[in-house]
Amino acid sequence: MLKEKLQNYKLILASGSPRRQQFFKDLDLDFEIRLKEIEEIFPAELKAEEITNFLAQLKANAFEGELQPNEILITSDTIVWHNNKALGKPKDHQDAFEILKSLSNATHEVITSVCFKTNTTSNLIFETTKVTFNELSDEAILYYLENYKPYDKAGAYGIQEWIGFIGVSKIEGSYANVMGMPTDKVFDYLNNL
Repeated sequence: MLKEKLQNYKLILASGSPRRQQFFKDLDLDFEIRLKEIEEIFPAELKAEEITNFLAQLKANAFEGELQPNEILITSDTIVWHNNKALGKPKDHQDAFEILKSLSNATHEVITSVCFKTNTTSNLIFETTKVTFNELSDEAILYYLENYKPYDKAGAYGIQEWIGFIGVSKIEGSYANVMGMPTDKVFDYLNNL
């Protein structure tokens, strides 16, 4: 459906995330992957979606002057927002343990921003999903870290993995967003081009 509509465009996904790449395959879209190393540093005063908007735009800006007229570059960034601070990917095992301990028996927000850049335009969308965890025992956290090694995931967890099955008691908003891409909003944006 969308593939036909976009046949005059070339979609470029600038993400090394296997989950984001799978979403694009599952949406039945033809796309190319182009990656650039970006230092993901943001101004300290930014909060919540201001951070993900800034980082998605930063990633897109790295391709400035390189896009052909028919190309649409898609970049994105996801954070876990909890206790008024951003939780990105854990630095190590101890950091991951502490992050999950802080999310235990609490509600946090998962925020993803997506930037659509062409050679002449740049547009941002973002989505916020609230996720509530049950109380997580130290044993459960250690088991998860040992067996799933979620060090490449914001907030040190993947909702689609074991910890999501046993730990998440409530979710308000887009499930796909918690995995790293608000697929419904991405689909709508591309469908309305």
